[in-house]
Amino acid sequence: MRLLLISNSTNAGEAYLDYPKKELGDFFKGIDEVMFVPYAAVTFTYDAYLEKVQARFSELGIRVRSVHREANPALAIMSAKGIVVGGGNTFRLAQMMQREGLVEAIRLRVTDEGIPYAGWSAGSNMACPTIGTTNDMPIVQPESFRAIGAVKFQINPHYLDANPAGHAGETREQRIREYIEANPRRWVAGLREGCMLRYDGGRLELIGGRPMRMFRKGVEPFEVEPGGDLSFLL
Repeated sequence: MRLLLISNSTNAGEAYLDYPKKELGDFFKGIDEVMFVPYAAVTFTYDAYLEKVQARFSELGIRVRSVHREANPALAIMSAKGIVVGGGNTFRLAQMMQREGLVEAIRLRVTDEGIPYAGWSAGSNMACPTIGTTNDMPIVQPESFRAIGAVKFQINPHYLDANPAGHAGETREQRIREYIEANPRRWVAGLREGCMLRYDGGRLELIGGRPMRMFRKGVEPFEVEPGGDLSFLL
């Protein structure tokens, strides 16, 4: 199984998909075409999303096809050389992927056949067992919270430590503590911006300049530095 799970597409002040470009190029080395899932887009069209992603992947020498242009999206996944799932609204993404049969198709290709899967933000959420640790508003109702389950743990992309001045609501850590209280057997990885998780050759690695914050019921939250041991998540 090969996974590249990215917290965010764009760092502040940078161009779209600029900071993960090298990692994406290395990850898809030798692959000239990937299948893109744009269903997390809500306020812009799937065509516009495809064009934006293609502009960056063209620099890597990779053609991007999109499932929204395929007569049978699930069948298109079955012939894909690589799979890319973009960010946006996770609930919309889950709803459409479930409707089109992509959750099962991608699970088969990724977990059984080893087809490389890259996702950012909502696309990283969809690699988890469920979408229960997304930050997004539930603007639509999917069939369930069930996701691909390529990894056994949950990811919280865009993880923030700060509590903005004047904000009286829960912090991100408090919300995750609620999740692990209700789901005591599952780890949650607070993946900060500018960071990603790469799984390849049976090894899980944190890449980026910031540590990742780990949560599980009965365990005091702790930090894992880039390059640190993540074998407990496998």
